[in-house]
This record gives sequence, structure tokens and C-alpha cells, in this order.
Amino acid sequence: MLGSITWLGESGRNARWWVTVSWFGAGAVAAGALVGWLMGWLGMALTGAVGSRQAALALALLAAAGLAVDLRLGGLRLPTVRRQVDDRWLARYRGWVYGVGFGFQLGLGVVTVVTTSAVYVAFAAAALSGSPAAGALIGAAFGAVRWLSVLPGGRVRAPADLVRMDGRLRRWEPVGRRVTLAGQIAAVVVLAVVVVA
Repeated sequence: MLGSITWLGESGRNARWWVTVSWFGAGAVAAGALVGWLMGWLGMALTGAVGSRQAALALALLAAAGLAVDLRLGGLRLPTVRRQVDDRWLARYRGWVYGVGFGFQLGLGVVTVVTTSAVYVAFAAAALSGSPAAGALIGAAFGAVRWLSVLPGGRVRAPADLVRMDGRLRRWEPVGRRVTLAGQIAAVVVLAVVVVA
């Protein structure tokens, strides 16, 4: 999908890249905020029964468990669905329709393939915030990060640009994985410090 929503691809479909990407972002942020709000609302009862220190401990434990899964310790594997967005939409609908549709699906986080436990941890954080507003903010931030994934496509003006972008993404994939893991480790450490402080 990342290679489909490019300036070149959109111009080939008589669509404007910036319109499609704007709608993608709106869908991703709205879906993330919606799920975050729902998780925060559901978490109100949970965090009402436990204090903020216990919520931080629970999140630290979930993040540590997620890290173990991402590292495949003990043969653990991340639970996920095997579904992608339907690329047939690209030929059937206008750019803004598949933009908002793809963005919404990715902003929901779990209706397409999940490649990192950080997705689950983000929505656990929304639940453990114990606040629909805080949960919506966490979810919106999650959706905004999903939106960022399509922005490099704006530089693809020719087929050779697409090949170069694909090569760069493949080269940066291991770096991205390490950065994600480092972020998860940092989150576990920060949460542990909050718990013991």
C-alpha cells in the first residue's frame, strides 16, 4: 500500500496525491482517536479500581511482555490477522474515498496485519489512562504516526523514484525495527521508574 499512494500513482489515477494523503490522515487520526476514546472509556472502571502507580506497573508489564514477543523469546509470536487493505479500491473509488478508507483501517490498528506489539501497547495505554479524553489523544497520536508512513510517497514522481524509495525502505527496515525495540525498552524503563518512584 505504501508504494500505491505516491504522487506518481495518484496522478496515474487522475487523483491529487495531497488530497488522498490528507484524507488518509483524517481517517487514520479519527480511527485512532475513536479506538483510544473507547479504550479510555472502558479503562475508567479499571483505573478506578487501581491507582495510577498500579496502572503504570500494568503497562510496564504489558510493554515488557510485548517486547518479549517482538524478540520472539521462547518462540512467542505476535497475534495478528492476515488481512491487508483492499488494493482493488484504488481502481474502483476516488482518491479521497480510498484515502480515508485505508487511513481509517490502519488507524484502527488491529484490523490489518500487526507487525509490532507496540500497537497493542498503545491501546493498552489508552485503556490504562482511565480517561476517554486521554485515550483519544493517545489514539490520535497513534493514527498520526500511521499517517506519516505514506508521506514519503510524495517524492515519487517517476518509476525510478519508486524503485529508489522501495530500496531505501528495505535498507531502513532493520533500523526501524531496532528503533521500535529501543522505544519499547525505553518505555518499560520509564514506566518502571514511575512505579518505584
